[in-house]
Amino acid sequence: MQSHFIVSIVFASIGVILFAAKAIVVKFSYQYGATADVILTLRMVFSLPIFWVAVWWSQRHSALQPLIRNDVMKVCGIGLLGYFLSSYLDFLGLQYISAGLERVILYLTPAIVLILSKFLLNKAIDRRQYLAMVVAYLGIMLVFMHDIQINEGGAVVLGSILVFLAVVVYSFYLIFAGELVGRVGSIRLVALASASATVAACLQSILLDFNQLFIQSTEVYQLAWINALFCTFIPMVCIMMAVQRIGSSMTAQASTIGPVGTAFLGWYFLSEPISLLQLVGIGVVLLGIAILISIGNTKEAPETGSP
Repeated sequence: MQSHFIVSIVFASIGVILFAAKAIVVKFSYQYGATADVILTLRMVFSLPIFWVAVWWSQRHSALQPLIRNDVMKVCGIGLLGYFLSSYLDFLGLQYISAGLERVILYLTPAIVLILSKFLLNKAIDRRQYLAMVVAYLGIMLVFMHDIQINEGGAVVLGSILVFLAVVVYSFYLIFAGELVGRVGSIRLVALASASATVAACLQSILLDFNQLFIQSTEVYQLAWINALFCTFIPMVCIMMAVQRIGSSMTAQASTIGPVGTAFLGWYFLSEPISLLQLVGIGVVLLGIAILISIGNTKEAPETGSP
């Protein structure tokens, strides 16, 4: 039993760290001259076949219910939110802020889901949850101040706003996905959502400059494959395996390694400085989210990755 728990925590930790590495891969892609729309389109095009292979594999080992047209349309719609728009805003924001600040802002997703659930699902929020959100946002401000000290203030504000908007959009996706995942299945939901996002990303590239997809350096395509396999598909599988073994709440607690891991990955690979202010801010954010998790009243959303 103890070894089962440890293996599950390892799966969750690996998934979280690989998700966090996405910001590093995106920033490297920018260094090789790629734009946000190119990075997003290549990520979606390269990851889509992997997800459909996973759907085929899951159908071989378990019977999936036939999909109804209404559910397919809904999943494709939320895919535009969670995998296209949210990811695009996130990638745009990474042009202006550190990988560490980006991950800390993304870590506010449970709090945003809670707020949206109050207005969309009439779910009550108690005083402890309000306190947890205040604590988390204070932590964000500390990490924000760290970025202000090392980067241009206006750029940090713009980047933070873009990533925060990505969090809001992704939170809508999680709420709507929570209503569908039971009927559709998590792997199939992700595959369908990714398909609609891939179409949207390709259409966007056609409107902007479709030729850009074919004239990138070899390094950009290599990074796109890394993004698709190691920062999208593999961590998603790891997280889902952890959820199946130990549940969403325990997996969420294991994910607290994410912001800290991203800060150190940014320091190691991108030479992003780490300050005491940043570490304290990360700690305060983790404290706020830990309070939310411990209360146990947040909506259980499907573990379908991050923007």
